[in-house]
Amino acid sequence: MQPDCLSAEGERRCRRLLAGATARLRARPAAAAVLVPLCSVRGVPALLYTLRSSRLAGSHKGDVSFPGGKCDPTDQDVVHTALRETHEELGLTVPEEHVWGVLRPVHDRQKATVVPVLASVGPLDPQSLRPNPEEVDEVFALPLAHLLQAQNQGYTHFCRQGHFSYTLPVFLHGPHRVWGLTAIITEFTLQLLAPGAYQPRLASPERPTG
Repeated sequence: MQPDCLSAEGERRCRRLLAGATARLRARPAAAAVLVPLCSVRGVPALLYTLRSSRLAGSHKGDVSFPGGKCDPTDQDVVHTALRETHEELGLTVPEEHVWGVLRPVHDRQKATVVPVLASVGPLDPQSLRPNPEEVDEVFALPLAHLLQAQNQGYTHFCRQGHFSYTLPVFLHGPHRVWGLTAIITEFTLQLLAPGAYQPRLASPERPTG
């Protein structure tokens, strides 16, 4: 049964669980930060995603992502980075008091630290947003109920030198496949929001933090 993640009780529980990590990690230097936007679409709890512009440079163009980007020297901390980047990418202003806390950091292939910041952005119609076309091709939401269904969850196994190395999650059957760091952050978010309804089915002792 899906919990009411948007209830006041659910928010208090999540804020309490994230308080220690938030205090410890908020001001710690990081390469980048992303916002994990928890929203309500026609009354249904969902996570908001972006499809990165195909015009961007680098290997991540056209990938599903959360809004975010590199930390700027003028940013006060990773929370401000995530909120600033979300406004720049989506034109969406998220008040700092709507931030629930900081999730476990992940690391990209270059070992750069990416910090996820969970926030409630309230009732939202993704089609009403006006994303920056230089950075974002599309904005879409996936209901938590969709993400929690086993038939929409998959895993990719990675091998090194012919031997099994680690397994990463992937979320399927939405408008776009959610994989990579975004899938890992999605998994962290589901474990926090719905601990009884979502449990990783596969694990590896060598699984990386990102």
